[in-house]
Amino acid sequence: MTSRDRFRSVLNFEKPDDRLPMVEWAAWWDKTTDRWMGEGLPGGMTLEESQKYFDLDVMMLISANPRSAQCPSPAGHGAPIITDEQSYDKIRPYLYTDECVDHMVKSAMELKEKHERGEVILRLWLDGFFWFPRNLLGIENHFYAFYDHPGLMHRINEDLAEFNLRAVKELCGILVPDMVGFAEDMSYNHGPMLSHELYREFLLPYYQYVIPAIKKQGSKVFVDSDGDVTDMIPWLQEAGIEGVYPLERQAGVDLEQIRKNYPDFLMMGGYDKMVMSKGKDEMRAEFERLLPVMKSGGYIPSVDHQTPPGVSLANYRIYMELFREYSYKAVGN
Repeated sequence: MTSRDRFRSVLNFEKPDDRLPMVEWAAWWDKTTDRWMGEGLPGGMTLEESQKYFDLDVMMLISANPRSAQCPSPAGHGAPIITDEQSYDKIRPYLYTDECVDHMVKSAMELKEKHERGEVILRLWLDGFFWFPRNLLGIENHFYAFYDHPGLMHRINEDLAEFNLRAVKELCGILVPDMVGFAEDMSYNHGPMLSHELYREFLLPYYQYVIPAIKKQGSKVFVDSDGDVTDMIPWLQEAGIEGVYPLERQAGVDLEQIRKNYPDFLMMGGYDKMVMSKGKDEMRAEFERLLPVMKSGGYIPSVDHQTPPGVSLANYRIYMELFREYSYKAVGN
């Protein structure tokens, strides 16, 4: 089977002929690869080349970024770009532009043939309806905006929904991504960062506007949210979302319980990155913990976020050795 065949089989709860997909959905932190190059990793590799170097199934990202290169940047991490309707009007010409779509189309054309041959798995990134207003308003102001600027929040998400729908249609005229992930990060280690009431008012209508067009093309729809997403799963299902990642173990996410409670819900991630620096026995124990879910279908095992720089190259090679072993064990080979 090709990499793409394996990936799509698992997302359809079908058993691959040989093994589960072996992917790094977010690859590695730059500090991690900097360390590894000091420990013998060849330098100068592209993302695709580095995945092949480790014998991973190649997974590439195509992004539909609604901010053009000319859009003003925040003063610092979490700082605002806008504060009100007038400031949104001011930057609006730099958002949702033809340039944004053209950049996505260019990336798709470069990967089209490899994708058609099954050599690469493709994930489309769409800014979500919690994530994007926060990027514009800043972290703290965003929380207040649900109450202080509800009209602005709806206006931003109406504009974003139209852009996302356009991006999906443009991309699917070239190729159909294997999955679409809405970037959100709307949970932390104690659960969602907004109420179900606010979710239903400010996010749900826009998901329901865009998601049918994605599903019509045959792509699986995920949400990317750090933290404990467990309580949010019924909310996501209400929107038509089919899966979630990265399922962070440190936040208390229990994959077996999710599979028990939501047997048809898709998952990706879940492997506790914090064990990867401890040694082979600990890494094997983590694969043993995940093995029942790996066997259940609908689950793409992967590190539950990017591999941290505390993991040596030698330990990462052990992780990959075990990953391959358990990818076969999960399908009975």
